Amino acid sequence: MALKWDMIRFGSVAAIEALDEPEIVIKDSSSETSDSSRGKNVSGEDSKWPRWKKMNSHDLGISTSNISKPTKKVLNGLKRKGYEVYLVGGCVRDLILKRTPKDFDIITTAELGQVVSEFSRCEIVGRRFPICHVHIGDTIVEVSSFSTSGRKFGRGPSYKLGRPAGCNDKDYIRWRNCLQRDFTINGLMFDPYERVIYDYMGGIDDIKKAKVRTVIPANTSFQEDCARILRAIRIAARLGFSLSKETAHFVKNLSPSILRLDKSRLLMEMNYMLAYGSAEASLRLLWRFGLLEILLPFQAAYFVRSGLRRRDKRSNMLLSLFSNLDRLLAPDRPCHSSLWVAILAFHKALSDKSRDPMVVATFGLAVHNGGDIVEAVNIARRINKSHDISFRELSEPQNLENEALTNEVMDLAASVKSTMSMMTDEHFVSQAMSAYPEAPYSDLVFISYALYLKVCQFFKCLTRGPEKGFVAKQGSRIDYELLALGNLRELRHTFARVVFDTIYPLNRT
Repeated sequence: MALKWDMIRFGSVAAIEALDEPEIVIKDSSSETSDSSRGKNVSGEDSKWPRWKKMNSHDLGISTSNISKPTKKVLNGLKRKGYEVYLVGGCVRDLILKRTPKDFDIITTAELGQVVSEFSRCEIVGRRFPICHVHIGDTIVEVSSFSTSGRKFGRGPSYKLGRPAGCNDKDYIRWRNCLQRDFTINGLMFDPYERVIYDYMGGIDDIKKAKVRTVIPANTSFQEDCARILRAIRIAARLGFSLSKETAHFVKNLSPSILRLDKSRLLMEMNYMLAYGSAEASLRLLWRFGLLEILLPFQAAYFVRSGLRRRDKRSNMLLSLFSNLDRLLAPDRPCHSSLWVAILAFHKALSDKSRDPMVVATFGLAVHNGGDIVEAVNIARRINKSHDISFRELSEPQNLENEALTNEVMDLAASVKSTMSMMTDEHFVSQAMSAYPEAPYSDLVFISYALYLKVCQFFKCLTRGPEKGFVAKQGSRIDYELLALGNLRELRHTFARVVFDTIYPLNRT
């Protein structure tokens, strides 16, 4: 019999305000569930589901002080009205790992309409799987409802199995929701008031093993939603986890299915990989599992030319550029997508024609100051560090005169602009891997025209002369809010830092 969640009320003021108080140790109630869940379903037959359990969040080292203030406001607002509220998904995983979550997702017993009525700035978004966007200041907190997510249940063969033994009605509804998650480590629920973590899918064990594993069989999971293939790569890269054998097998074998995704979705997934501090690891995993030649054929061709094997731990200039970008970013401090696209275009231009390190340094400085090449040349002349000689993209220094140096910088700028045109042209993209017949064919272009224009604006100061009124950023502090919004000054400043740190590593004199 279905539960009427909206009839459940909890009126404890102390419980509501507990999020802002120190951690309270509660009785560990895991024994009352885990002992009764021996891998049997309700009919007593062997079940494929792991033994489920609930754990004291204090024992896992979770502090509610790490929950963002906007999220607390939404949690407390719904709790005061008597609804049950949980944090769910990747944010719970990150709290357990002592990482800063990219965002916080809430699921509640309230209907979406009831959520809307509780907050002055809230709207329902999405048609197929609607959720609420609650606006708290400049932050959007996503809230889903058990009643809405329950409509998805019952689809596909995996949902026909009986529920695990020991599930009461509330556990069953929570378990049912977790069953719809992509990976076990995302299938965790956290009640921040009771300080309890609910683990129905074996997510805690996989966190301990540093494994990314699908909730349902990987073959079925990826055919249900091929975007999970890219999310598996992204999560593994961000956390430094490995994929389970089954998950890895189907990530590789079903990789061409990602072409079914809309280009806007592909761009979003790639941005999650490259703009949040785990770009180098993402590129390595995309290459290892045969996805890079589908998504970024030019970069895949470069890896082939440079002799980088699929499991290679060696580096190259492209990976070094993104490694240095990663040092400046984090899940809660991302960059605008135009920055990593600009780095891709810049590197391809260098890989097509090697340049004097002084030319590359001057180019980066000129981008930083809005196209004032004369100033950039004067600053570059004062560099007394040695460049990284391991990069094939850097030629031997030629002691160029100022005019020749300026001309080389302008030529590099023209090459970057031409590269951007190639990266957004289906014909050139389809030819990128033509020298490697074993590679899958791909003419995929997911970089939007608007993003193309943004990157062109990024570099146009070098082809059209210094920008009038542009003031270069002073100091080293990055304004991450402006960087994420695509502020040109912050983008150019960060780009120049990445280029300089790559050409002249900190460990060199």
